[in-house]
Amino acid sequence: MWGYVSETYMVPKNIEEGDAALIDAWKANNTKIITWINNFVEHSIGTQLAKYETLKKVWDHLQRLLTQSNFAKQYQLKNDIQVLHQKNMSIQEFYSAMMDLWDQLALTESTELKVCGAYIERREQQ
Repeated sequence: MWGYVSETYMVPKNIEEGDAALIDAWKANNTKIITWINNFVEHSIGTQLAKYETLKKVWDHLQRLLTQSNFAKQYQLKNDIQVLHQKNMSIQEFYSAMMDLWDQLALTESTELKVCGAYIERREQQ
């Protein structure tokens, strides 16, 4: 189904005798995938997606939305890491909580940063 996002699988443009079934299949799959996405996002995001007719446009919107919100998410995660204290957690519980936050922070990193040696070294030191 990734072909719908990458647009390697596009709706047929030439409407000939045999293309009607292909067009119907394309539209059905496109709608099905958009519905899957709507079932897994917050309602407020789902209502934003209703204006888009193709999965490519939905995906592009989500990508813009999530890229913009990554900065806020990164700030929140860095703050959560700084204020996390062991208190009455066991060492294993504390370590697990800390690693969970670091793993979430790593997911917000751009592709360019993930391959930058100096950045990786600095992150590991932190």
